[in-house]
Amino acid sequence: MNFDLLLKNGTVLDPSQGLRAGRDVAVAEGKIIAVEPLLPAVQAREVIDVSGKLVTPGLIDLHTHVYAGATTWGVKPDPACLRSGVTTAVDAGSAGWASFLGLRWHVMERVHTQVLGLVHISGLGLVCGRVGEMLDLAYADVERTAEMVRTQRDYTVGVKVRLGQLSVGENGIAPLQLALQAAEAAGCPVMVHIARGTSLPEVLELLRPGDIVTHCFQGDGDTILNEQGQVRPEVLAARERGVLFDVGHGVGSFRWEVATAALEQGFWPDFISTDLHTGNLYGPVYDLPTTLSKFLYLGLSVEEAIARTTVAPAQWLGRADELGTLREGTVADLAVWELEEGKFDLYDTYGEARQAKQRLRPVLTVRAGRLWQPEDWTPEAEEEVCQRFAIPPEIEPELAAARERMARRRS
Repeated sequence: MNFDLLLKNGTVLDPSQGLRAGRDVAVAEGKIIAVEPLLPAVQAREVIDVSGKLVTPGLIDLHTHVYAGATTWGVKPDPACLRSGVTTAVDAGSAGWASFLGLRWHVMERVHTQVLGLVHISGLGLVCGRVGEMLDLAYADVERTAEMVRTQRDYTVGVKVRLGQLSVGENGIAPLQLALQAAEAAGCPVMVHIARGTSLPEVLELLRPGDIVTHCFQGDGDTILNEQGQVRPEVLAARERGVLFDVGHGVGSFRWEVATAALEQGFWPDFISTDLHTGNLYGPVYDLPTTLSKFLYLGLSVEEAIARTTVAPAQWLGRADELGTLREGTVADLAVWELEEGKFDLYDTYGEARQAKQRLRPVLTVRAGRLWQPEDWTPEAEEEVCQRFAIPPEIEPELAAARERMARRRS
């Protein structure tokens, strides 16, 4: 059999198969057709030597915002993802029922990255960062949200809701209750954003097995830690009954101190994601490999980190038979990495740096059999969008105040 692409002499790391071993990977007609030692180079149209490098399934970023041009948060998915080993991005509620078809027609169906989406319970979605999308409960529509999820099953994966003072004002957990009603009607999970002004115990009490708490290591207001720095009993109880926890790094939702304390107590995230958007593409998030490198610093093995961005989200998406794996016959979504050694400053969203001794550097990405390299992308188009919108003005004072509070605590 002839190959379109052959990656030779790499170390294949595929948590879905419990595999870490020297293997060649052959691709033909957009599919993985062989993962074996010593495949013949003469049968390949293109051969790339990846000696000394890791070959993994393409990463799945479970929390992004990629409705570029239609929302203040949205970045273009292809430059952001295909230069960084990400082959599937889940847009986390940029569009509500009123605009989701636009996300499908103008992004999902036009880009090379596979984009799936959570439908926001607010019809506004996240069109404008300056406006809390659930300050008025009239923006929610349970029936239309559920209908959009049901009728767009190839593209939708659940319902999104953001809680916290900026998003819901005085409406508390009512938006979550509405999101859960829509999810029940559509037979899908909910992803809930937590932030200052959220009563976390109330939120957790409502969530069902398979629902996701995103921003689980955020550091303001109710966090997953109690006043003694211990993981809250309600958090442990929620995990025990099947509630899942996602990093969702973002521009204000990852604090070293919270993550370190939680991980020291054995509380690891189920998923590692970026919450990539215009306010963090140029720092402190940058991309999913940078976020993964922070968890290598915190003590995850490379296998554990890759699992939380491949097989784990693929299972949650109900697509483990096609995504997050290098099994023969599946779509040829894969990434090649160099595990660099050195001294690397990594930042949380409060401006605190930690110096890591290693980081994951993307070398190339293959999406549906097509090869992409980091140098294929230039930053100018993204930079223009990010400079125009950047951090919404009403959020910046909140972040500054949070950083000041944290500085006082440390002093």
